[in-house]
Amino acid sequence: MATRRTRSSSGSGLSRIMLVRAAAIAQQLHRESSVLLELYRKKESFTPDVAGSAGHLVSVPPPSSQLDTRDKLWRLHSALLQCRSLVERAIAREEEELGGGNKDDYETQRKIVKERLSLLLINTGELLKSVDGPAILTPSLEGLELESPTSLFELKLWVYRIFTEVDYWTKMAITTLQDLPSILAKKQVRTTQARSLRSARR
Repeated sequence: MATRRTRSSSGSGLSRIMLVRAAAIAQQLHRESSVLLELYRKKESFTPDVAGSAGHLVSVPPPSSQLDTRDKLWRLHSALLQCRSLVERAIAREEEELGGGNKDDYETQRKIVKERLSLLLINTGELLKSVDGPAILTPSLEGLELESPTSLFELKLWVYRIFTEVDYWTKMAITTLQDLPSILAKKQVRTTQARSLRSARR
């Protein structure tokens, strides 16, 4: 998915507290998405490998050690935006094709995951603003794998792949958010050393 953004020279106030809060939400979402996957597999009698070697539904630039903090956050936020869009479409298709409103464990857990994902998006959005100023993030479905399942089995498999994608990107969120404090600390040390060196030369 191509997400347009505007960069600002202001906004370098990324705090450890914000990162810890976002990482905690991601960890909670990962636990909840794991429960959702288990409930769905049980509901549909799926095995964990039912999707085979199907590729990712979410489309973002590949990871790179060259990405700065802003770009790492933007990549993560973009992926999570796509996940939420896919979850919303999955819920709509399930309710359209299979009915809804049963309020069973599966539907309850599905709602929990959707709401927690939205909360994580709010927090990653705030993190982006803290490093990029008032960034404009415009979600787009460009590049997002749009599928239109034609059979009941294809629909169920598609929904399962979406939940698997959420689980995958939640794990990526945990890794990214937990790694950023050490990256920022190293950057701060380099900045301090550079300033000390400039002062010594005066």
